[in-house]
Amino acid sequence: MSPLETLGFALGTSFASGLNLYATVAAAGLFQRFGIIQLPDSLQVLASPFVLGIAILLFVIEFIADKIPYVDSAWDAVHTFIRPPAAALISYSAFGQVPEEWKITAALLAGGVALTSHGAKATTRAAANTSPEPISNWTLSTLEDGLAVFLAWMAAAHPILTAAVVVVLVILAVLLIWKLVGYVRVLRDRVRGWNTRPAGPPGGAT
Repeated sequence: MSPLETLGFALGTSFASGLNLYATVAAAGLFQRFGIIQLPDSLQVLASPFVLGIAILLFVIEFIADKIPYVDSAWDAVHTFIRPPAAALISYSAFGQVPEEWKITAALLAGGVALTSHGAKATTRAAANTSPEPISNWTLSTLEDGLAVFLAWMAAAHPILTAAVVVVLVILAVLLIWKLVGYVRVLRDRVRGWNTRPAGPPGGAT
């Protein structure tokens, strides 16, 4: 890959990692193993049986946790400290033999992209958890997993196009976060209002 193509690959896998890190790693490794895509030389370790085994096991755990209301939000809270650093590490490794300052810059950019997609996912789930039905959680989780796998493939197969797509996705994610944070705040204020509402007179007296 050229440096520009590697950047596109890093941006695509970073956005995907913010949605589902383990699906991204497992998909990239499996695609490499079956010859569907060609990863950068420094990332071909993702196709090793050991890395694939761990990634698939963790993906199965996340697949289950991600379908349970409020458990998904707790899982996302913990992964705030996992997904962006992992995306930064993947990006740093992808650049291989380039000047160190370029690798660090790319890692920081990748971490920011992953944090943005992670933030969009987490706030969307927090809003969805206000609904009593589970269908919205299952639908969102399935769509996120599918998008992560698709971006993992696209980042390696069409890295420059992926870079353009990720720019659009990041803008949409920021707008989504901004809208949903406001929505969650309104719900929080309503709940506080209900909790602080004075009780009626004892025995229903007027």
